[in-house]
Amino acid sequence: MAADDLIELKFRLFDGTDIGPNKYDPSTAVGSLKESILARWPAGKQIAPKTINDLKLINAGRILENNRTLAESRLPVEVLPGSVITMHVVVRPPVFDKNNGMLSYLNHHL
Repeated sequence: MAADDLIELKFRLFDGTDIGPNKYDPSTAVGSLKESILARWPAGKQIAPKTINDLKLINAGRILENNRTLAESRLPVEVLPGSVITMHVVVRPPVFDKNNGMLSYLNHHL
């Protein structure tokens, strides 16, 4: 695949910081993007996802499904040269643990 066919993406986190940009093949699965985000998650964030299921990727107001590719998610494959698509990353909110009365993400960070 030619470098011109790659899609350049950056991922905007909930606090306004970005991961990327990096270039991806249109056949890349959304789940693979989430794995990349997990691997590159900035250290020191109070809230951090544990698995790809803790993340939601949003592009143009739509939540992208893990098992679909970028092309299947109807991302604009033909964008202007040098342009970057920004996807928003949402971390699933922590779950209240009834057993000990704490938020589950706090248990992992204390």
